[in-house]
Amino acid sequence: MDNRVYYGEYSLKHWIDLILRKNIILPEYQRFFVWDEKKVETLIKTFKDKQFVPPVTIGAFKFDQTNQNLILDGRQRLTSILLAYLGLFPDQVVYKKTIEMFASENDDEEEEDERLDDVVEWTFGKLTAKGKTKEGIISGIKEGNYKKINLDVAAEFFENTFLGFSYLVPVISDEKQQQNYYSSVFRNINIQGAPLLAQESRASLYFLDKDLVQFFAPDFLKKYVVKGVSGEAKLDFVRILSLLAQYKNDNDSKYIARGYKPNMEKYYEEYIYTVVSDINSPKYGQFSKFFPGRKYEVQIENLKQALSDLEIKTEFPSIIDLDMFFFGLVYLIVFRNRKINTSKKLI
Repeated sequence: MDNRVYYGEYSLKHWIDLILRKNIILPEYQRFFVWDEKKVETLIKTFKDKQFVPPVTIGAFKFDQTNQNLILDGRQRLTSILLAYLGLFPDQVVYKKTIEMFASENDDEEEEDERLDDVVEWTFGKLTAKGKTKEGIISGIKEGNYKKINLDVAAEFFENTFLGFSYLVPVISDEKQQQNYYSSVFRNINIQGAPLLAQESRASLYFLDKDLVQFFAPDFLKKYVVKGVSGEAKLDFVRILSLLAQYKNDNDSKYIARGYKPNMEKYYEEYIYTVVSDINSPKYGQFSKFFPGRKYEVQIENLKQALSDLEIKTEFPSIIDLDMFFFGLVYLIVFRNRKINTSKKLI
């Protein structure tokens, strides 16, 4: 493949303009903004001191005949530059206090929540949706989840300070091939700052295939968590899918994940590649045979409805407790295409 890579640099103001005009965007698999205010301040100081800041990586991608430029690496840096320019910072402490206040003062909590941006799972898309200029964004901010910051930067700083880039242009017309290419690129980039969690890194394997996002990571499952003494962990749906796919294919639990115990992440990734490529895997079977026409939406919607009807709690004290509910439900509803008769549930 005659893939091309271009190198250069833009002023910080030009990067900001690219973000505000949505000429560069975040692919959905990119993690949320995780830097704290101190890291933003440190980045700006690094620029002021003329020290080295790693370049960002942008990739050209074609979605449905539309060309897009995706931020593959540098999301934390570019977001920090935008926040410094706007003089804002998403404050989780203020946001959570505001939500608690709404809950105690207004029974219609959902209506009040819509006034705010969720800064717990936050990306700069929350800001660019409000306007294409600094003034437009600030005027659209609702009090209660952003705080003002002053990093002592003038307009000239953004005009006269530069950040480098590499721009990837794969000579590939097929979206599936592009997906494989960029998944590999993203996972092999030496990401600066806080390392990716396994689930965040794994997500790069499927998020560029828009048709499969809600199979691997349905939105309604985000609220199900394990809360233990060591912290909180979200439900890992890919883990459940991969194990059940092998069970459904083998019709036997004897050899499930055999040989993968030291590296279960490799097991999950192999399953994702099998689904995305729709290959007939000896281990997991073929996705299109389980789901004819690669249509899974009905089963996923039935799972959502069953969880609601059965009033399954959203917090579990251990992963064992969570598995007791989810493995049976997912196997019957998603892989066996059954419906749960919730009218006979025990009160």
